[in-house]
Amino acid sequence: MKRFVIKQQVLSLKDRFTVKDDMGNDAYFVEGEFLTLGKKLRVYDHHHQEILYIEQKLWRLLPEFDLYSQNELVATIKKDFAFFKNNYQITGQNWIVEGSVMAHDYVIKDQSRVVADVTKKWFSWGDSYDITIYDDEAFTILLGVVIVIDCVLAQSQKGAS
Repeated sequence: MKRFVIKQQVLSLKDRFTVKDDMGNDAYFVEGEFLTLGKKLRVYDHHHQEILYIEQKLWRLLPEFDLYSQNELVATIKKDFAFFKNNYQITGQNWIVEGSVMAHDYVIKDQSRVVADVTKKWFSWGDSYDITIYDDEAFTILLGVVIVIDCVLAQSQKGAS
C-alpha cells in the first residue's frame, strides 16, 4: 500500500501538479503543455524521466483521455453519463471509478477489489487529493486516472462559472 498527495499549483499558466509521498517529499511532477487543443500532460519521476503521457481526445460528448507509458497506450478513461454520480470506465485495465458528485470521494475498482481510494481535500489552496493505492504494480496508471479526474472536474467547474 502506498499513500500520496497530489497538489495542483494555483497560479500557473499551464497545468502543474506535484505528487508527494506519505513523508511529504516530492515524488512525481506533472506538467501540461501550453496552448494546445485538449489537455496534454506529462508525468515525470524525481529523476525527471517521463513515466506517463496523458492526452485528451477531442470532439467527444463526454470527456475521454488516453494514457501512454513508454509510447504504448495503457488505458483509456471515459466519463460515464450519470446524474449525482461521477463514474468513469477505464479500458485497458478493466477498472471502474465510482465517485460522488458532492463529496469528491472516489473508489477505483478492479471488478470487486478496490485498487485505490481518492479523496479531494475541501479546504486547501488549490486542488489537492489524498490517494491510497493498494495495487503497487499499477501505480503509474492509477496516478494518471486521478489526474484525469482532476482535469474533468476543473473543466466542469470552468463551464459552470
